[in-house]
Amino acid sequence: MLGATGAVGNHAALALSKMPSLNKLTLLGRREAENVVGRAVVQHEVDIFSPKAYEPFLKGHDTAICTLGVGQPSKMSKEDYIKIDKMAVLEFASACKKAGITHFELLSSVGVSPTSSSFYLRAKGELEDGLKALGFERLSLFHPSMIMTPTNRYGFSQALVLAVMPFIDPLLVGSLNKYRSISCARLGTAMANNLFQNSQLTGVEILHWREFIELSKQ
Repeated sequence: MLGATGAVGNHAALALSKMPSLNKLTLLGRREAENVVGRAVVQHEVDIFSPKAYEPFLKGHDTAICTLGVGQPSKMSKEDYIKIDKMAVLEFASACKKAGITHFELLSSVGVSPTSSSFYLRAKGELEDGLKALGFERLSLFHPSMIMTPTNRYGFSQALVLAVMPFIDPLLVGSLNKYRSISCARLGTAMANNLFQNSQLTGVEILHWREFIELSKQ
């Protein structure tokens, strides 16, 4: 797993660490997720931009989870955003494929498209196209809308989202429910549980709010 120190990734790692059926959970990152412990948990501090730094730790795993991403894309250059959100993820996925990993999970975003007019959504769409081209037996793409954290981490814009979304969510019904907000805890739990659901499923699956809710209950 890459990204276990992030808001969603940390909840996914915590959920996985408590599952008795899990054989091994290897966390890779620039720093350790200090709150994730357990008999199956192994952590390695690595250079996330250098596949050679983490390739030796991928062998023997069947699934990879990537929740790596920029919390505030507007606060950094587009070049740095591409380096982290796109290139580092693609390199990680390529190394996983080479190591024999068959199932890859990615925390992405609702609305991504390689033809989007939004630079950020277009970059994520290009990333997803790159992952599809790698040919994993199973590729799980999580497309959340607004991700709700327990506290305000990023200033005024997030404070506004945290205050407004609980009133907007009930209005997003039918096909619009994929734009409903989701807590980072519930989304992380859904990502963890999805590893053990529909284990015979192959191909590309795109998951939205409704699937997050169902998976988080299991």
